[in-house]
Amino acid sequence: MRRLCDATLASVPAAVPRPRYDRARVKTGVVHLGIGAFFRAEPATYFDDALSNGDLAWGILGASLRSPDTRDALAPQDGLYTLLVRGPAGARCRVIGALRGVLVAPEGPDKLLRALADPGVRIVSLTVTEKGYCHDPATGKLDETHPDIRHDLKDPHAPRSAPGFIVEALARRRAAGVAPFTVVSCDNLPANGRTLHGLLARLAELRDRDLGRFVADKVACPATMLDRIVPATTPADRAEVARALGLEDAWPVVAEPYSLSVIEDRFPAGRPAFASDEVKLVPDVAPWERMKFRLLNGSHSTLAYLGYLAGYATIADTMTDPAFVALVRGLIDDEVTPTLAVPAGADLAGYKRSLLERFANPALKHRTWQIAMDGSQKLPQRLLDTARARLKAGAPIDRIALAVAAWMRYVTGRDEAGKDIDVRDPLADRLRRLADAAGQRAEQLAPTLLAVEEVFGKDLAADPRFARAVTAALDRLLREGARRSVGQLVAELAAPVGR
Repeated sequence: MRRLCDATLASVPAAVPRPRYDRARVKTGVVHLGIGAFFRAEPATYFDDALSNGDLAWGILGASLRSPDTRDALAPQDGLYTLLVRGPAGARCRVIGALRGVLVAPEGPDKLLRALADPGVRIVSLTVTEKGYCHDPATGKLDETHPDIRHDLKDPHAPRSAPGFIVEALARRRAAGVAPFTVVSCDNLPANGRTLHGLLARLAELRDRDLGRFVADKVACPATMLDRIVPATTPADRAEVARALGLEDAWPVVAEPYSLSVIEDRFPAGRPAFASDEVKLVPDVAPWERMKFRLLNGSHSTLAYLGYLAGYATIADTMTDPAFVALVRGLIDDEVTPTLAVPAGADLAGYKRSLLERFANPALKHRTWQIAMDGSQKLPQRLLDTARARLKAGAPIDRIALAVAAWMRYVTGRDEAGKDIDVRDPLADRLRRLADAAGQRAEQLAPTLLAVEEVFGKDLAADPRFARAVTAALDRLLREGARRSVGQLVAELAAPVGR
């Protein structure tokens, strides 16, 4: 089968939307660090819309900070790839043309730095996952002991980290009299704009005090909240795309129909006129972010850890179990919703209904194992902030405690059948050593893991209400297993008060 590329684009069936603009005339206005599936499935489509509307200044140059896989897959395709949107009612394809190429940073750091320093680049965006920011998730501060940060301070002209590349590029632009670009995090960091700005300013200050002041005063980092479920692409997905296009696409991306991006409208270097109904430009992203982290991401992680331990391969599989549906509905309605200040214009009831439908989407094979990755980085904003709010209000945290306990059970590295779990986490080795030393008794294991300050801070480990709830939930999991634990908790919480 022929490969998707510029030369074969005209043969794509007329029913499949594809670039109608002249790709040869597109200029690079965006450099994106961490060119993974999520960025290609959501933000990249908005820039593709701008190109389709005639503004050809917003082409994207992607950059991988680690692996050449995406470059190797998309270079023969001239950067073209397919977005496969899959819902209960069926699937549809769209060919995206906004990506002009992909650089691999370790193969040539200076080439990426030259691209970042180009005056035509006005936005630099990131999807490098929480761990790519080289920060302490519990405090939001730069981890100055991180190996990549230490390297970038020692050799700033050949950086390794995302913050290192951005700060060096800003230093080069400043030296050349070129205005700074706007830096946009598309990752699930709490207050991602403010957090990223603080990390960049601190790294710049460690290099040079004047550079630190320049970054602090002149560089804009608008906050964002991006909401779309994007599972990993499978061979079956590639085969489906090939049938739809009549062409081979080595690396399409798959997404659910739902998409929403809420963006702080602060782009001093300029931005495209985002025309999609899926983009909201607002003065304050914080309430939208909190709603999404606590409702969607917190529920997703809860289903991922408990579902994996119960033997469910995907979130949709997990949602076939009525007890899990009841658990996550109760988490959303009874434990999370009371902690939220609903943003103006948001349909909270409709959003909550949509979450259950999205999680249950049988066409979306989102693996519990995939969502369970990097839990030490994700738990603070997804579940622990909600726990803090509940504890401050003197409210119970039964479902949150079970979810946290499931993470603890998961990072021991052994499932309920005694088989190894492939735990992917920056702290995986340390967590496994701590778990092995503590053993399989909740009264030892829970406090041992609660003492990991990068995850729980100092406050939660010291709060006896939190420690008791998590320890009791972990004891139940270790004794009863995930399925029985979920069923028992749901039954207990549904029982009449005082029974």
